[in-house]
Amino acid sequence: MKTRDLVYGALLTAFSLLIPIAFGSYLRIFIPPFSATLASHVPVMIAMLLNPFVALLVGAGSALGFLLITGPVIAARAAVHMLFGAVGAWLLKQGRPYPWVLLATAPIHALGEALVVLPLGFTLYQGFYIVGIGTLIHHGLDALIALLVVKSLNFAFTPGHSS
Repeated sequence: MKTRDLVYGALLTAFSLLIPIAFGSYLRIFIPPFSATLASHVPVMIAMLLNPFVALLVGAGSALGFLLITGPVIAARAAVHMLFGAVGAWLLKQGRPYPWVLLATAPIHALGEALVVLPLGFTLYQGFYIVGIGTLIHHGLDALIALLVVKSLNFAFTPGHSS
């Protein structure tokens, strides 16, 4: 792995920790039993562009951040970020376009979060309809944010676009 990937991975991991810890109260949407923290998937979605290991690292940071702030149920859901991030990075390595990968990982993400809450006391209805569909919507919103961030960074670092 390149040093550059490790540094970017560390920065994205810091963001994945910072979002729930510092901004969770401002960005959290709570519709019992579902909760979502806007932008919490963005670091792992950007990490997909680097490689699967970095996506796993950033997903683990996200799970840790949510464990520290919200407890084991939401942390277990956040651990699914490792799975969909690694799958997304692998799909990108196969040459799939980034927007397509973000769309393709949405059902993996939603199904993963729905399944992980079932052993934690959620009913099938709560797990699949509320958490699963809520995660699909949340994934879509965060994918749009990730696309905007990546496009902005590409623009900012393209020669001839300095201020």
